[in-house]
Amino acid sequence: MENQSKLTIQPGSTIGMVGGGQLGRMFAVAASAMGFRVMILCDDANAPAAQVAHQTVLGDLNDMEAVERFAQQCDVITLEFENIPAETIARCGEHAPTYPSAQVLATAQNRLIEKSTLRDAGLPVTPFRSVCDLDSLVAAGDELGWPMIVKTATSGYDGKGQAKVSNPLEAEAIQWDHCDQWIAEKCIGFDLEVSVVVARTVAGVVSAFPVFENAHRNHILDLSIAPARIEQSVATRAIEVAKCAAETLDVVGLLCVEFFVSDGEVMINEVAPRPHNSGHLSIEGCETSQFEQHVRAICNLPLGSTELRSSAAAMINLLGDLWQDDGTPPVWSDALQDPTISLHLYGKADAKPGRKMGHMTTTGASAEQLERRLLEARRQIGD
Repeated sequence: MENQSKLTIQPGSTIGMVGGGQLGRMFAVAASAMGFRVMILCDDANAPAAQVAHQTVLGDLNDMEAVERFAQQCDVITLEFENIPAETIARCGEHAPTYPSAQVLATAQNRLIEKSTLRDAGLPVTPFRSVCDLDSLVAAGDELGWPMIVKTATSGYDGKGQAKVSNPLEAEAIQWDHCDQWIAEKCIGFDLEVSVVVARTVAGVVSAFPVFENAHRNHILDLSIAPARIEQSVATRAIEVAKCAAETLDVVGLLCVEFFVSDGEVMINEVAPRPHNSGHLSIEGCETSQFEQHVRAICNLPLGSTELRSSAAAMINLLGDLWQDDGTPPVWSDALQDPTISLHLYGKADAKPGRKMGHMTTTGASAEQLERRLLEARRQIGD
């Protein structure tokens, strides 16, 4: 117990967040509520997280002078997203414990390394091959079968940096010079997409949220519901695999594991070592939000309960498409006519199609009821 207490960061300490977007914003709100000071490193004084943090250090993530000023003032440091320069993480780690670690990031930043690591640990992943040109892609197609999803090994999110190819003729359209490494994955027929958010502390204590059921639109998460409408045995298996993935990768903080569910089996699609869009419903829906759980995990505090507060909870994304061409926002009071709806806006100045500007949540008796409520609330503001 004494050794574990030495690893604990107590409220009143300063937590550093690398990145100023909406995940950093919601993390800062949760950490502040627990009595921590939050310091943000980002390049925009009006970034979503900077608007609510105690202090912001302005600078590019490659600006080592800014990184030094930031890290020297922190007791523990965490990250908003995966694609952060390795030197930045190394420099942060010289001054304060930094989670997730550089090793975890190196794995998460490369889909080939990520998939290989999980596969080698015996976890179920979508079949894949490393490809670099048309010939290797055609060979992968002959082996895995067409169609395939071709992705850049690095960068890319919300469907960016990837394409579905159904035959060798379509494969000719891939712009190979856009990336040095590529991965081809077998296109999986699935019944449902789900995700599991797992928290793991510095001491190795692991806890998982309920399985979230996810629906996408134009490759962007649209709606999440908990608990997922799957058999209990499938949910148990998904949580078990997600916990194993967190331990395999040695994650401290949160790990979201996205799965395909097909014929009662789960298969890992992607992982992200951070809070996840699908977990936003936990803010109102669970005893402990994913953001508070992230704080607890990196500070080595006892993890909170992940139980749902009601029979079901759900979230729907609000994209920039809802704003008018001149930037006029929706009339939010129209959505809030339903008293069960909670609104979260991220403070982003510029609305663009496909850009995540906020979300709405609700809780209640059934997934079907909540889905209808959220879709109707969004329809009221122009969807």
